[in-house]
Amino acid sequence: MATVISSPKTPVLSAAIAGLGFSAFITQVTLMRELVTVFAGNELVYGIVLGVWLLLTGVGSRLGTTAGRVARSLDVFLAAQLLVAVLPIAEVFVLRTMVNEVFVRGAAVGVTETVLVCLVLLAPYCVVTGYLLTLASHIVAVRNGPDAIGSVYFLDSVGGIAGGLLFSLVLVLWLDHFQILYAAAAVTLACVLLLAWQSRRPLFVAVGAILVVLLVAAAACLDLDAFTARLYFRPQSIVSRQTSPYGSLVVTESAGQYSFLENGVVLFSTHNLEEVEETVHYAMAQRPAARRVLLISGGVSGTAKEILKYPARVDYVELDPLILQTAREFLPESLADPRIEVINTDGRLFVRQTDRRYDVILIDVPDPSTSQINRFYTEEFFAEAKARLAGGGVLALAMGRYENRISGDLARAVAAMHNTLAARFANVLVIPTARLRFLASDGPLTTEIAERLKAAKIPVRLLDPYYLKTVFAPDRMADVTRALSAGAPINRDFNPILYFYHLRYWMRQFRVSFGLLEGMLIAGLLVFLVRLRSVSFAVFSSGFAASALEVVLLLGFQILHGSVYYRLGLIVTMFMLGLGIGSLVMNRSLAGRGRRDLVLLELAIALAAAGVPACLAGLGSVGSGPAAVIASQAAIYFLTLVVAVLVGLVFPLAAKLDFQDAAVTASRLYTADYLGAALGALLVSTLLVPLIGVWGVCLLAAGLNLAGGAAIGWRPGGGGWTM
Repeated sequence: MATVISSPKTPVLSAAIAGLGFSAFITQVTLMRELVTVFAGNELVYGIVLGVWLLLTGVGSRLGTTAGRVARSLDVFLAAQLLVAVLPIAEVFVLRTMVNEVFVRGAAVGVTETVLVCLVLLAPYCVVTGYLLTLASHIVAVRNGPDAIGSVYFLDSVGGIAGGLLFSLVLVLWLDHFQILYAAAAVTLACVLLLAWQSRRPLFVAVGAILVVLLVAAAACLDLDAFTARLYFRPQSIVSRQTSPYGSLVVTESAGQYSFLENGVVLFSTHNLEEVEETVHYAMAQRPAARRVLLISGGVSGTAKEILKYPARVDYVELDPLILQTAREFLPESLADPRIEVINTDGRLFVRQTDRRYDVILIDVPDPSTSQINRFYTEEFFAEAKARLAGGGVLALAMGRYENRISGDLARAVAAMHNTLAARFANVLVIPTARLRFLASDGPLTTEIAERLKAAKIPVRLLDPYYLKTVFAPDRMADVTRALSAGAPINRDFNPILYFYHLRYWMRQFRVSFGLLEGMLIAGLLVFLVRLRSVSFAVFSSGFAASALEVVLLLGFQILHGSVYYRLGLIVTMFMLGLGIGSLVMNRSLAGRGRRDLVLLELAIALAAAGVPACLAGLGSVGSGPAAVIASQAAIYFLTLVVAVLVGLVFPLAAKLDFQDAAVTASRLYTADYLGAALGALLVSTLLVPLIGVWGVCLLAAGLNLAGGAAIGWRPGGGGWTM
């Protein structure tokens, strides 16, 4: 057993462990946002970043098996804390300054490259923090015995709760990424200084104080965010760089053209005549006498102003207030006309709650590369939009890129989109422009766009008769007809097959294939699962359920109540709170708990997982009145809390039942927990929800936890069930 010299008072060490959880949560969210921005992320990129983060933290926990043999373990703990305080700042700096040196500037980065960058960049921080959890369990166990593992889990959860609240409600609103990491580092260094001072370690007090001085100097004298952003976006000139709760918004200028980028994705560029005219006129030419038009997103690019060529008023709905604020600064003419009413809210939420009727609804959002955007491409949304259309009104949106032929996954996506619209509208027209345009209506639709524009005396620059003749050429329209003949299911809220097709189409650009590396990873996972003890498998299954059900609940909230950032942040915070409550309750009642209780917990998690889809379906039918909305939101918060409490109860009890040595046990259980959570994060949102739907995902999570309960309850050698 390693010695611990001058062990600190337990409250001080507890604060240091909670501080680790606090800083780790803030750092995790910040680095994820940074990586997703650099890689112009879709749902797969989100899953990869989070999955790699959890996997590497699990690897660090696994390495913690040796923590019990470390001499001067408290010194190692303090040194590692100093390291994790400064690592994230260095990692973001390296990412921004080196990514364009490693990859071709402006080129899309593939799956393999994304995985490799995440592994290299995140490994130092994640492995060290994973190791620290195991090391902390060992240090606390020297003073408090076997119950220390559950205590460390609880303290880490408490820190995560505080970090989640501060990040969601304060930091992300006012600070850039480097400033947020400075704040996380300050908390970590404060904990190190306090712990080192009380344990009489002057060297660590001195090093910590020096790092604090350097941190303050960097924050006061260096604008690393501006410096690295200029390097990343060169040769373009950055005219605005701000952060909102929805991501990082950058406006660049080149030769008089402004480009708006959010999270690395180009929202629009000014002077893009083709995109503006095609977004507006194919739909508006169907109803040139339209009096009221709803435009969801994209209005500052010029589309809102272009609609005013018709005798119409425009209700323009935009989610991110920062886009509106920045547009008024750099593009004041785009929204200046009093006939444009700007509404700052989630577009789908507005459609569900408004009682206005529209002649035309234009949806100008990106392709359905995430579950949040996919909400505007589902049968349920089309039903809501149809209810807001006047008789014979037109719904218009775009998806995919048409080059020479519609085939493969793009054809399946086009067919799914057509079939989804056709499930709600009598007529659907697909127009093969650079970005495929979809028009839907219960009234007539025509391809005689040039004639309609001429008759209505609408001035256009690109959509002249010659251009439109090319667009509607027989070979192009025949290509559309061939694509529509491909069999494809309907895209629904809780079975979002469309963004799965989009991901496959995106992945095929990089020739992603199943090879030796993938085979080795799957084989290693199977070996790991086979060798797991029954208690560790229960922790693995509950970790998977935690990630899977959190994704499902977030998706359900967005579908039912829109992408309201603060409320989504509350769901994450409620989940962290539930984990903390569960672990606290179990830690206080460990003495009378045994294997039977763990079996019951696994069964309870399975029942909760199986019941989540039914609850979400029921909440979808409660109505849209203010009282119903409040009740529905409260129900999702409560459901999130219940699921998290059940998961939080598992870890401390598992640590008691499987205890050998504090370091060995903590290492084994944290590894199982993080691996389960990593698989849930990587697979559920990217593959499983689109392929098997929310019901399938929840039943899979339920089945895993039923298997975990069965493994714990069964006594080998004919002993039968412990129950």
